[in-house]
Amino acid sequence: MEIMKTVSKKRFLVTAAAFLAAGLLLTHGNRCSQSGCCCPSILYMSAFAAETAKATATNATATAALPRLLDLGADKCIPCKMMAPVLKELAKEYEGRMAVEFIDVWKKPDAGKAYKINLIPSQIFFDAAGKELFRHEGFFSKKDILAKWKELGVEFKAEGKKEAKK
Repeated sequence: MEIMKTVSKKRFLVTAAAFLAAGLLLTHGNRCSQSGCCCPSILYMSAFAAETAKATATNATATAALPRLLDLGADKCIPCKMMAPVLKELAKEYEGRMAVEFIDVWKKPDAGKAYKINLIPSQIFFDAAGKELFRHEGFFSKKDILAKWKELGVEFKAEGKKEAKK
């Protein structure tokens, strides 16, 4: 009988925690969607996410042999919005040499679970074979991203193809 009480208490606590988390997310979403909010427009991030999804679907076989930068974030997260222009620049400047992807984990929560992220934005660096090389949490500048690639042995020339791995 005592075991049943313990199991019921655990279920109650897990359920209460889930409702609390959902309430916090909804409150944050409502606060950010109100007019006059301090958050910048989400259109830029949404457009980048759509472009990335289209490019990923179209070039799935072409990008399979490229180093990949995956950014997991959300449209309404301020540091994530700060990452959007960085990701867009990297995708444009290193097209054909680096795959750059964005996944909105508030719209696709299973992706966040699959990659076991703790904080958004999170950037995951993968080599051309798909092996994870490094993770970073929070905003990451273009300069720092390129420096990390170099540290990991993947260096991108300004105009040419990527250099061979060390």
